[in-house]
Amino acid sequence: MYPVELTTPISKDLTDFGFEGLSSPEAVENVLSQNEGTTLLVVNSVCGCAAANARPGAKMSLQHDKKPAKLVTVFAGVDREATERAREFLLPYPPSSPSIALFKDGKLVHMLERRHIEGNSAQAIANNLAQAYEHYC
Repeated sequence: MYPVELTTPISKDLTDFGFEGLSSPEAVENVLSQNEGTTLLVVNSVCGCAAANARPGAKMSLQHDKKPAKLVTVFAGVDREATERAREFLLPYPPSSPSIALFKDGKLVHMLERRHIEGNSAQAIANNLAQAYEHYC
């Protein structure tokens, strides 16, 4: 677990932008098991690629006309149980933080793992997500 003094500003980077922070397995279940609509899930992290690429890319992607109806986040290393439950919805992908997933009607339809985030710009991540929104949202 990380100190709250470190993680609160990192969490707020997304929650202040409109993402709902999910901190319990029940909250994750309630949102990701929805059978209607689209949901973007960001598995947040304290690492540099989350700060430089994942969070900014996810936020930039929402400037497009088509976008997910619901925005949620779990914080790896902080909300352990919520993150574990979210990762069950991300199967068959292995645990990855940061990561970004798009769900449609309760099904995982698009996934960016850490390996897709590291070394890519926030703009490239935003463009990737925007293309997924065009198809699924």
